Amino acid sequence: MNSQFPFDMCDIPSIQATEFREAMRNLASGVAIVTTGKTVCRRGLTVSSVASMCIEPPCLLVAIDSRSEAHDAILANRSFGVNLLGGDQEDLALRFGGRDAAKGAHRFDTARWNQGVLDVPLLQGAVCTLECILHDHKTIGTHSIFIGRVVATRPGHGEPLINLQGALRTLPHD
Repeated sequence: MNSQFPFDMCDIPSIQATEFREAMRNLASGVAIVTTGKTVCRRGLTVSSVASMCIEPPCLLVAIDSRSEAHDAILANRSFGVNLLGGDQEDLALRFGGRDAAKGAHRFDTARWNQGVLDVPLLQGAVCTLECILHDHKTIGTHSIFIGRVVATRPGHGEPLINLQGALRTLPHD
């Protein structure tokens, strides 16, 4: 037992998932589609859990549900793309979030994609794309944290799409 605390930290129960979800709705986060693979093996999903990790080497992290088909595809391919979405790409965010029946490579049918230097799908018209080599991953509960070393970026334009209080939106301009 750590002498700093008068109790065993493992004995403190976690909050309920619904309480955690409600609290996290107040954290504004960017919306991205994480992609991997090529042709009929392309996989992707919408995430709002992307964060820069360090500058040297340039790395980011993304959390992905271990039950998603993209999860195992990223592990197999050892590379992935992060496509930061713009305010006019809400339909794509919903599509890759599973709001329609599209699965697998069919999710890519409604937009234009290029293959990047790592041969990962990159969305034409994204606010920005980043290509990552899988550096490490760790599974915690229902999700895995993927750490990607960024090897290429492509800037785009537009206002970023964000997720806040259960809604997709853009920030107002002055």
